[in-house]
Amino acid sequence: MTGSPASPAIVTLDVEQTRARLPELTVVDVRTPGEYASGHLPGALNIPLDQVRRALPEIRHAAERGTLLMVCASGNRSANACRLLAEHGVPAATLVGGTGGWAAAGHALERPAACATRAAWSMERQVRLTAGALVLLGLALGLLVHPAFLILSAGVAGGLVFSAVTDTCGMAAVLGRLPHNRPRAADLDTARAALRAR
Repeated sequence: MTGSPASPAIVTLDVEQTRARLPELTVVDVRTPGEYASGHLPGALNIPLDQVRRALPEIRHAAERGTLLMVCASGNRSANACRLLAEHGVPAATLVGGTGGWAAAGHALERPAACATRAAWSMERQVRLTAGALVLLGLALGLLVHPAFLILSAGVAGGLVFSAVTDTCGMAAVLGRLPHNRPRAADLDTARAALRAR
């Protein structure tokens, strides 16, 4: 690894390359458990992005035995996971377009049977709902209670602009800590054991 501040190049696979190679890939879905439950690539294991460091030994073990593919909803979080792994000398690829691109190409997503009765929302949808609700709340309170509450709406708007410019999302980080978005210890341990068994 060099001292250069530049990020390492990210290896990518498109949907058709992934479909053709799926049996030989170890697929790790770095979305939240709720997003994973809403549909994931066949055979994907769920290790949320904020748990990748914790599972690093098992991920390294799997990467030594074959190609590792990191997946998220659109490709942003999985690219971040690839950068993190590259810093630790673990090669990994990311799926261009993520599970959204996979589904848009007409390929099936798996859903855990235990989650079939509970529809989970993607993180993007959760952020849109929360941001919209906060803007409406700020406007309503600003009109009905005191104009100073309009600062809430302005703050959310500023946060969305900052999120777009920096390609980060503080609201998603906060929402990711809610109970329905957190992995249960048993689920994470199961995914780590599956990686060890590769």
